[in-house]
Amino acid sequence: MSVTLALALAAAQMQGMDHAGHMPGMTMPMHRPAATPKPKPRAVKRPTRHRATAMPMPEVAACSPEHAAMGHCEAPASIPATGPSEPCPPEHAAMGHCTAASRDAMASGTALPVGNAPAPAAPAPIYADRVWGAGAMAPARARLRQEHGGMTFTQVMLNIAELQPRGGRDGYRWDGAAWFGGDVDRLVVKSEGDGRFGTRTSGEVQALYSRAIGPYFNVQGGVRQDIGANRRYAVAGVEGLAPYWFDVEATAFVSDHGDVLARVEGYYDQRITQRLILQPRAELNLSAQQVVRDRIGAGLVDAELGVRLRYELHREFAPYVGVSWERAFGATRRLRGDDGGAVVALGVRAWF
Repeated sequence: MSVTLALALAAAQMQGMDHAGHMPGMTMPMHRPAATPKPKPRAVKRPTRHRATAMPMPEVAACSPEHAAMGHCEAPASIPATGPSEPCPPEHAAMGHCTAASRDAMASGTALPVGNAPAPAAPAPIYADRVWGAGAMAPARARLRQEHGGMTFTQVMLNIAELQPRGGRDGYRWDGAAWFGGDVDRLVVKSEGDGRFGTRTSGEVQALYSRAIGPYFNVQGGVRQDIGANRRYAVAGVEGLAPYWFDVEATAFVSDHGDVLARVEGYYDQRITQRLILQPRAELNLSAQQVVRDRIGAGLVDAELGVRLRYELHREFAPYVGVSWERAFGATRRLRGDDGGAVVALGVRAWF
């Protein structure tokens, strides 16, 4: 009993102790109640981990010299960046990547960036050449061009073949051409003339080389021989299809005596129906000087204006009826003694 009382007195004395002797700022620890023990979490079974094993690294391919020169990789010390390498692909060769000079320039930093390099050469435009070779395909390609625009053609066109009743002095007239060749180069033979039955015929024949200078026009050059007169001319001219579908022709002639003549003519086919066609036509002849022996005066020699209406029984054959007005001018009119006039024309237009 006395021991228990002594312990209680000692405890009371310790609680009443003066804390003034402690250092400023110090606090005595507060008495905390004992923590309630938390329930232990349930153990979760984790999957077994396999120990990582070192995987073998792939072997790095050797850096080619041209790629090393461009900074894409590092070349092995045993292979110089500018030394010989594997055969250069065509696209790399076209860009200049496989030459020693280009590698040195890229290594020194003086070359242009890769983005400014020229584009690689285009592959062969025809795949067959890449498979069989251009030499093996050349005969087949030549045959293809021959069958699609390279062939030679022939045409004979009789534009005018007519009778001209004149009340006892009936006349006739012709105008036509024939050519042989292709789309660009041709041999052309032209002929035209007129006359009256029972009198001398006057006309001409021209042999010309024709060369296309565009889709619609040809230049021509050659010789001309007159019919009924021993006269020859050098010929140079141009013919073609003018805008709005006018067929036009301009020709210059220089005779073996130095006489200079010229001719301008044209016509237009106006379709009334698919088979009925009206053709106005005009022709002018000029001379640089007076040629008395041929009854030609200087300046405008003569003119012919006409209109013909044809009906195409077939595209290659069309009879026509028309009227033609002719007249000489100036000195030519005095030399010929003919005032000219209008005549009726009955004829046919044909080609094959």
